[in-house]
Amino acid sequence: MIRNILFSIFFFAGIIFISIIFLPSFFLPKKIVIIGGKLMGHWTGICLKVFLSTEIIIKGKENIIKDKKFFIAASHQSMFETFYLQTIFNSPVFILKKELLLVPIFGWYLKKIGSISINRNKAVKENLSFFDKVSRIVKLSERPLIIFPQATRVLPNERPTFKKGAARIYEELQIDCQPIAINSGHVWPKKGRKLSHKKIVISILQPINPGLTKEDFIKILEENIYKELDLIG
Repeated sequence: MIRNILFSIFFFAGIIFISIIFLPSFFLPKKIVIIGGKLMGHWTGICLKVFLSTEIIIKGKENIIKDKKFFIAASHQSMFETFYLQTIFNSPVFILKKELLLVPIFGWYLKKIGSISINRNKAVKENLSFFDKVSRIVKLSERPLIIFPQATRVLPNERPTFKKGAARIYEELQIDCQPIAINSGHVWPKKGRKLSHKKIVISILQPINPGLTKEDFIKILEENIYKELDLIG
């Protein structure tokens, strides 16, 4: 319990501190704000290691796609991956719930770094151009897009069907997909207390090349990620 309290105090204090010192960056180029995001990712790792004695293991670095455009499809069990993946990849562009952009300061940062919002509850007008917006951003930027095909944080042993939107993005972009399996829920679950003296494994899987049908892609992506999650626990 003490470890959880200390982690929460220092983690959120650090995130707030970084947010405050980077406030002037709202008037500076986007790349300055992105540095703040990377700092938040490193701070997340430091807090996990210091207060929860968590070992963070990155597996499959040799599979990281280089020298061409790609998008990331990652499993989602915790807040961990939304922060830490920024330390591994080149400041990924996040697709997120529109409500997150309304969070004071933090939401402003998300908007400034080019995050793409979607209202998942309604077929609103702005959602109709969603895939056009995704395609345009990917074409104009060297930063990879990141999606969470499960659409929300899930428990470590849950295996929900991946959302069809991931397949639509694959079809629209016609670029490689970098699948990632992360077992962060065993340390930092979406509900309840965090656990100490455990490992978070970030497993970077072999890319899925463009050219498959939407149905084949989503089937392969889901099978590969869940198979890896079963292996890393």
